[in-house]
Amino acid sequence: MPPKKAAAQEKKSVLGRPSNNLKVGIVGLPNVGKSSFFNVLSDTDLGKAANFPYATINPEEARIPVPDPRFDWLCETYKPASRVPAFLTCIDIAGLTAGASTGAGLGNAFLSHVRAVDGIFQVVRAFDDAEVIHVEGDVDPLRDMEIIQTELRLKDIEWVEKHLDGLKRSGRSLGNTSLADKAKKEEIATVEKVLKTLTEESKDVRKAEWTNKEASCCPSHPSSLLRRFCDDKEPQRSNSITQLVEAGIDVVNTMQLLTAKPVTYLVNLSEKDYIRKKNKWLPKIKAWIDQNNPGDPLIPFSVSLEERLARLDPEEKEEEQKKIGATSALGKITNAGYQMLDLIRYFTCGPDEVRAWTIRRATKAPQAAGVIHSDFENKFVCGEIMSYDDLKEYGSEAAVKAAGKLRQQGKPYEMQDGDIAYWKAGG
Repeated sequence: MPPKKAAAQEKKSVLGRPSNNLKVGIVGLPNVGKSSFFNVLSDTDLGKAANFPYATINPEEARIPVPDPRFDWLCETYKPASRVPAFLTCIDIAGLTAGASTGAGLGNAFLSHVRAVDGIFQVVRAFDDAEVIHVEGDVDPLRDMEIIQTELRLKDIEWVEKHLDGLKRSGRSLGNTSLADKAKKEEIATVEKVLKTLTEESKDVRKAEWTNKEASCCPSHPSSLLRRFCDDKEPQRSNSITQLVEAGIDVVNTMQLLTAKPVTYLVNLSEKDYIRKKNKWLPKIKAWIDQNNPGDPLIPFSVSLEERLARLDPEEKEEEQKKIGATSALGKITNAGYQMLDLIRYFTCGPDEVRAWTIRRATKAPQAAGVIHSDFENKFVCGEIMSYDDLKEYGSEAAVKAAGKLRQQGKPYEMQDGDIAYWKAGG
């Protein structure tokens, strides 16, 4: 008897929209440097930076090129006519104040803008400047972080309680035998767990442990439906199940909760503190994150330094960074936002164009090809794939092929960050 194959591990569902076109929102209290940061990050003057609260009302959007030495090397190697890097879409959002969850300031509008993004850059002010007013009267990053976390949680609690109330009202007549009724009960249980996480456990939704069954226990989610279909042995109900599968809704993701979004904390320092890599608030901010949201990244930077460097040409900028012994943090921040959204990129290369294509991690080959054109996914045949590392090691596509490193991959293939792909599709 051949040995039994090990059971394949079920892939864990991830929070967030199942999309490649994801956005990061810049969030923080008024006058912490959000719009100034947005302007230097995007190399624009779209952000309305001013020394008073709510200078930004309507959100501004920009696409930020993601630095990647692999992309630069591919462009040097192929010398293409067109070069298209990967981009991160960033949104400048109005400042939040205490009471936003009940409508204070620009509360409801602000929170709707946060709800529309997929990840959060939380800008935290850790610099003193008498000329830049603080909406709370003085500089205290820990208090500011508590305010934002509290307001986001309070709004989530409001939404979840309302949603749960509607589910329970519509579920009063649920039975125990119907497949749909059982699924509805599981959905109610999941929403109750979300509420408990926010209230009794005082945790953000993204910090709770969600199984696939909980992340997708809504009656319309394919994986949970098929699992229950097999368990309940009701093949005669395939038509109704197909209709439910097509609806495709995840319980947690459908609620679009504010505290389910990944967060990267950006600590805005004075230029002096950033250069000397020392600030009295940094250890306290790190301790606060470790206690309240362990694992969330923290990146110190200085808006004032970034603004000064942005006014220099490339050679002057390089000389100035050597002189002060500190470098711009914008590239690091952009890459952190890209990784926070669980994004990777693959490349298509040739003399006409070298281009980086953004996809979610664990995307299969047909869906990755579909990012270029839907026909590539619908009529997918295979992909010829080589890794960036192999191409750089062997120097040319011909050498990679001769070494047996160029692979033909079919529909089950899961794309890896840095793959170089040539797609084949049917006529």
